[in-house]
Amino acid sequence: MARRLVRPLGGIAKRVLLQQQPQPVIFNLTRNYISEMRKEAFEENILRLLRYEIRYELERTPPSQPIAEFDSFIIDERPGEQWIKLNKKFGENEEIKVEVTMFDASVPVKKGGDISAADDVQLHITMIVNVLKGESNDVLEIVCSAWPNSIEIRKVYMRGQKGIVDEPYVGPAFKELDDGLQNSLYDFLETRGINDGLCVFLHQYMKNKDKLEFIRWMEKAKLFIERK
Repeated sequence: MARRLVRPLGGIAKRVLLQQQPQPVIFNLTRNYISEMRKEAFEENILRLLRYEIRYELERTPPSQPIAEFDSFIIDERPGEQWIKLNKKFGENEEIKVEVTMFDASVPVKKGGDISAADDVQLHITMIVNVLKGESNDVLEIVCSAWPNSIEIRKVYMRGQKGIVDEPYVGPAFKELDDGLQNSLYDFLETRGINDGLCVFLHQYMKNKDKLEFIRWMEKAKLFIERK
């Protein structure tokens, strides 16, 4: 009886010992290999799409090289950013600095007199004009909307060069000013080259910059994913 009990117990002990042995690593290696293959396939698909989009943008309507000057304004294109800067001298002691955003809004355009139908949109650009004179710390700042073929003054500030309004009172809304004063401020900008013609140029420039920045963004993303 005792001898019959020894053999079954030995078999159980053997099975327990086998279960406690380290499992083969083949399964883990296979799983890691499949995971790596999926990762590479996923990244290759992204790269394929990026390459296609870059080629499509370059072949369909290739962007032009940004120009560095327009109507005596020197243009700082600021690659990789959503705005540009224009500078010029005016007269003997004036400096004009203009900061211009990329397209930052749009409004619907009604066609055929039907106010219920918006068939198209007008893109909007914000333009901030700073006029400095001589050694003075004062800055005349005029915030404008640059529409596709017209300029609209929105606000007029007097502030210091550090960008902080010196006094709490910042003036009334532009459209509350006397009509004659409004027209004079438009003339003030016109004589300094900030006019409807500049708006037309800026919309063309920003369409080109929008395409350039899109291609740059895709190129950077592609280089990052390609990096090992």
